[in-house]
Amino acid sequence: MLILTRKIGEGIILGDDIRIAVLEIRGKQIRIGIEAPSDVVVLREEIYQRIQEENLRAAGVRDVDLKEITKIWKQKKENEPGPPKNSE
Repeated sequence: MLILTRKIGEGIILGDDIRIAVLEIRGKQIRIGIEAPSDVVVLREEIYQRIQEENLRAAGVRDVDLKEITKIWKQKKENEPGPPKNSE
């Protein structure tokens, strides 16, 4: 982790197009401003963590056994009628 010291009005540049600036210091709180392109998602860490947890919960609704799915698919294929045979 890179640790930097900044004063009010000073900033940090990330890459070519993201700027983080210290706007205000009030007691234990620091207000920062973030300038980033509209396609860059900027989230507070606690919001990001909640999104990740919810995504994991949604993805893990039911663990699916790939072998069981393959078995069911093969049985379905075996039970399907084939294409009509050409009688000449």
